[in-house]
Amino acid sequence: MSQMQLTPRQIVHELDRFIVGQDEAKKAVAIALRNRYRRSRVDETLRDEIIPKNILMVGPTGVGKTEIARRLAKLVNAPFIKVEATKFTEVGYVGRDVESIIRDLTENAVRMVRKEHEERVMPRARVLAEERLSDMLAHPSKKSSSASNPLDFLLGRQKETHVSDEETTALAKRKEEIRQQLLRNEIEDLELDLEVEEEAPTLEVGGNSISLGDMMGNMMPKRTRIRHVKVHEARKIMTDQEAAKLIDNDAVQEEAIYRTEQNGIVFIDEIDKIASSSNVHGPDVSREGVQRDILPIVEGCTVNTKYGAVRTDYMLFIAAGAFHVSKVTDLIPELQGRFPVHVQLKSLTKEDFRQILTVPENALTRQYRALLEVDRVLLRFDDSAIDKIAEAACNANDNSEDIGARRLHAIFEQLLEDISFNAGDENMPPFELVIDGDYVNDHLKGENKPVDMKKYIL
Repeated sequence: MSQMQLTPRQIVHELDRFIVGQDEAKKAVAIALRNRYRRSRVDETLRDEIIPKNILMVGPTGVGKTEIARRLAKLVNAPFIKVEATKFTEVGYVGRDVESIIRDLTENAVRMVRKEHEERVMPRARVLAEERLSDMLAHPSKKSSSASNPLDFLLGRQKETHVSDEETTALAKRKEEIRQQLLRNEIEDLELDLEVEEEAPTLEVGGNSISLGDMMGNMMPKRTRIRHVKVHEARKIMTDQEAAKLIDNDAVQEEAIYRTEQNGIVFIDEIDKIASSSNVHGPDVSREGVQRDILPIVEGCTVNTKYGAVRTDYMLFIAAGAFHVSKVTDLIPELQGRFPVHVQLKSLTKEDFRQILTVPENALTRQYRALLEVDRVLLRFDDSAIDKIAEAACNANDNSEDIGARRLHAIFEQLLEDISFNAGDENMPPFELVIDGDYVNDHLKGENKPVDMKKYIL
């Protein structure tokens, strides 16, 4: 079954592998994703009338808002971009304009599609690169050949002005010998001079990087330089060069624009930071202006990019914010109306923390176990340790700022600080360390004093 054809239940099941709880938010994004597939199967006369139902996630930091959107984009291999609303300013102020969101999203789509095309042509590119490399080693240019070149000794190279039939046959034989050596990886550390293209310089304008080559319409000739590389490096460079020649850039851009328009996902974080009440004055007055600039993008408009015009009508927008100080109703009504699906994400409980430490494939317990295993320290967390860590995280969030699952990072650094510092001695034999509840109590509380977790929070 194609990833785009996953049912909502299957999508939620995939998200459950990495994200604990937040079932309401998972269901909302799963339905939104499935509706994309449903729309693609609808009769064309009605398809253009069906627009995505954008989602607004409300909940404290660190409970999985960003992770849900990021995993969703990976799941369907869709163009995705995460932006923070606070980085943008109203037109007329210094800062990034909101249309750069769509330009960056299109850039991500182009990279994604180009990578897929490169993977398809890579077998052919490797063959061409091997052929080109063996030809270069067997027929060195005057620029790269010299008396001190190690290939002279290897190949018995002679300076030739006229090439006879016998010499042509000898060169062909030498080329085949070199090709066989390349296949057997026998001359990987041999060095040679390789001509490569230099990247065009870029300018920063309004927070956007602009290539001077693009500005000039690629009228200027490509600049090249000579790199002194080893054979294994040259093989990779040549393979990339050959793959680039085999790819149809027009087809890549056309497909990238289509994917951006039909499957693009834009995640706008910290949208609560641009919400403001009607009596706002001073520098915060531009908050409402940013909302009004975002509105056309979410509503549906056409944005000009260097790859062509991109429509935003059918992109899925997911906005998120904690809304501690402001309220959802502080957003301008027009923008509220463009996010019809509201989901509330809950603060994490002790049981949630337990699952976060044991269920996800990227759980912190597994990460730290793998990290310290490099230095021959075999960590093992028993159930009592998991309970104590979950309880400590829950209590810390209740007693100070609620930063969700990010609290676990601070706790683990405090818990394993001594181990991480002392590990790595080559003379120290491998040993197993069992982390239990008593160990957690001793290292997190000390002499019954609370640990200052704020020093680990940036």
